[in-house]
Amino acid sequence: MSNRLAQVTSPYLLQHADNPVDWWPWSPEAFEEARNRNVPVLLSVGYASCHWCHVMAHESFEDEEVAAYLNAHFVPVKVDREERPDVDAVYMEAVQAATGQGGWPMTVFLTADAEPFYFGTYFPPEPRHGMPSFLQVLEGVVSAWTDRPDEVAEVAGRIVRDLAGRSLAHGGEGLPGEPELAQALLALSREYDEKHGGFGGAPKFPPSMTIEFLLRHHARTGAEGALQMAAETCEAMARGGMYDQLAGGFARYSVDREWVVPHFEKMLYDNALLCRVYAHLWRATGSELARRVALETADFMVRELRTAEGGFASALDADSEDSGGKHVEGAYYVWTPAQLREVLGEEDAALASEYFGVTEEGTFEEGASVLRLPRTDVAVDADRAADVRARLLAAREERARPGRDDKVVAAWNGLAIAALAETGAYFDRPDLIERATEAADLLVRVHMGDVARLARTSKDGRTGDNAGVLEDYGDVAEGFLALAAVTGEGVWLEFAGFLLDIVLQHFTGEGGQLYDTADDAEQLIRRPQDPTDSATPAGWTAAAGALLSYAAHTGSEAHRTAAEGALGVVKALGPRVPRFIGWGLAVAEALLDGPREVAVAGPVGGELHRTALLGRAPGAVVAAGATGGTEFPLLADRPMVDGGPTAYVCRHFVCDAPTTDAQELARKLGE
Repeated sequence: MSNRLAQVTSPYLLQHADNPVDWWPWSPEAFEEARNRNVPVLLSVGYASCHWCHVMAHESFEDEEVAAYLNAHFVPVKVDREERPDVDAVYMEAVQAATGQGGWPMTVFLTADAEPFYFGTYFPPEPRHGMPSFLQVLEGVVSAWTDRPDEVAEVAGRIVRDLAGRSLAHGGEGLPGEPELAQALLALSREYDEKHGGFGGAPKFPPSMTIEFLLRHHARTGAEGALQMAAETCEAMARGGMYDQLAGGFARYSVDREWVVPHFEKMLYDNALLCRVYAHLWRATGSELARRVALETADFMVRELRTAEGGFASALDADSEDSGGKHVEGAYYVWTPAQLREVLGEEDAALASEYFGVTEEGTFEEGASVLRLPRTDVAVDADRAADVRARLLAAREERARPGRDDKVVAAWNGLAIAALAETGAYFDRPDLIERATEAADLLVRVHMGDVARLARTSKDGRTGDNAGVLEDYGDVAEGFLALAAVTGEGVWLEFAGFLLDIVLQHFTGEGGQLYDTADDAEQLIRRPQDPTDSATPAGWTAAAGALLSYAAHTGSEAHRTAAEGALGVVKALGPRVPRFIGWGLAVAEALLDGPREVAVAGPVGGELHRTALLGRAPGAVVAAGATGGTEFPLLADRPMVDGGPTAYVCRHFVCDAPTTDAQELARKLGE
């Protein structure tokens, strides 16, 4: 028998459709039910590739006794945080304020007015490590609800008042300038791990947005330290266990500071952001490693995450079945020396062990190792290494594959579109530009529909019920703008404009502050607004970047003013917590540089257009195509000189003399 989740589009919720728990999706009806029965709501938030979410589901939500108690005394509500980032953000803020830490699975107890009064994350089936069992927690909540209702109401009211008092005053701080960006760089260099690359200690997350800031800062100021931190970190990640040495693509993070053992889930957003960063590192340095990783990561996204409709799926699970049929984290990816010998024979297995850092005792669990490229001092014949890699990959294909979360998230697809379009343009891979265009078509056709309002998700070409949040508008606009620059098709600039007009109308508050949800979206206990970049750019900074680029393309004062208003938060946070506002700092670099406006009157994909795309000036916008068309405002009144392709470069309302010389254009975009 299935519960109410059988009808939803979220793969995560569908995983719970056959639980004995009588789950409700997040809906007014669920809270109405709680009010009618006078019971609390149990809110459980997770996502499809979350390891401990699966553990708790298996231990507690599949248990008949726990389910019977839950169904009798609560209205249980299940939320996929990737579908409802607004619900997740509001209650996560409360969990962190109350307990000092957060994470998933998130377990929150609410009144029928959706006000939280008790919180936690994972609860075990029996008491252990000082944690009560889940059933003890449920019984404790029921006794408080029944015996001390006034106290519950008082706590819930106080928490909601506290949250309401935390609204941001980050608008109107003024613009981040040279001093703030220099202080941010200094703060990053203090947290930099000289020995292993990356920032801070374990666990280490891929700092893709911070690296984008470092590359842009180097391009604008020539600061060698910024480039060095970016390049060393990228090399360390690409040689570590977080990068899939056989098939490309990055896992979520490294559990240690040396980049040895990853948390094995692979997310679309990490791979999109990292693909773009490695492409930009190649653009800055010509590094062969950066080129290889950018292309392999692009190919991974297309091969493993592309859906039948042309969009990109959200994630691959960390867990899969091992040879004994047990669900184990990393089973698909790790190797023992015996497994290497079985596939490769003695001699090649010995080479592979040294080359990939596979040891007898193992670097992961139960004697297995994560493949890395630990040795920079060993020369291995390239053909032989490629042959070993191909044979291991073929053997790995026989293993049980990790599950895939097939829903298409608008924001993350926007990031993938930008990465694939640019990588395709840099490395002459028109197929990648086509994949980016198909994903963009899907977003316009399915997610934007007739009204230019974005839906957050779709699955199998069917739109989910949840409205897009600010990060969807910002990241999709960013993807469309990158696609416009690469393809010379101005329709993508136009679609970006539709989305950014909605940001101006529905997401912008006084003094430049932005909100994560639209003013006409479902009202939660507080309207979420988070300006910090964590695993992805915050909606706030993503929107600021897209608004700035769009203003450079069109000369629109309203979009430029909104971008500048939003960047007040970077002035406030950049010097203090640069690791958590990396994309905001990257956008601030573009603001300081202009950004430059480049118009190429001439063929799309020609030498001058390619030179413009390879320019390192932070946030430069590029319009290419026939002069006099109406699609790109930058091409208006920009004729070809002597009938040949011609480039025009402007910044801060001042234009250089037009040039027909690619080297001259490169100099203008590199100085």
